[in-house]
Amino acid sequence: MTNPDNVVSIAKPAEKSGLDKFKSKKAAALTNIETLPTELKIHSIAEAKDFVRLHHDDKNWWSSELCFVNVPIKGQKRDTLHLIEEDLGLQYIHPGRLLRFRLGLATKPFDVQFLCKIPSRNLDNEWNRAAVKACEMAKTLWVIVVSRKEEGVETYKVDWARNQDAFPEPKWPENQTLDDLLLARFEGLFIETADHPGLLRLIGAKQVNT
Repeated sequence: MTNPDNVVSIAKPAEKSGLDKFKSKKAAALTNIETLPTELKIHSIAEAKDFVRLHHDDKNWWSSELCFVNVPIKGQKRDTLHLIEEDLGLQYIHPGRLLRFRLGLATKPFDVQFLCKIPSRNLDNEWNRAAVKACEMAKTLWVIVVSRKEEGVETYKVDWARNQDAFPEPKWPENQTLDDLLLARFEGLFIETADHPGLLRLIGAKQVNT
């Protein structure tokens, strides 16, 4: 454990890395980024609060399980989601603070694209099970997901558009990959060394800019 009285220097940013080290349970290596796509929001299918489609090619456009952590950022009301190398996270951070889920390319009507959180653990939980089911349905159907908590039911209600042709078919990226989108989305938000400012913030260690 880092001595709280020590001052930790922040190393210069390393070159862009692939996402494989951030995957939970380590998966295959990923392709290198070629272009910088537009930054996408990240939220669950229910948080879209609209009809949603997920990319039908789940092998290429749904990630494997990745490891994340939320980091408080000075001047921002909400914590910022970071990718973290799993072994590093387990070494320095309590397991309860680590988040694990998949990300899939999704869109609201008229190509309002986002990265959809897809549960990958605790699938016996009714909320997670319903969310995964909705994501699977959304590969071919426009679906909308709403919480039933106000009804006293701990799950989501999944409905589909009355007319599936009410919205045009999604226009998915043709010259980019999911890896490109993720690398661009998390640029500067990769925790892969013990002196990363985000990790230092989480463990309460002093930081000195060099």
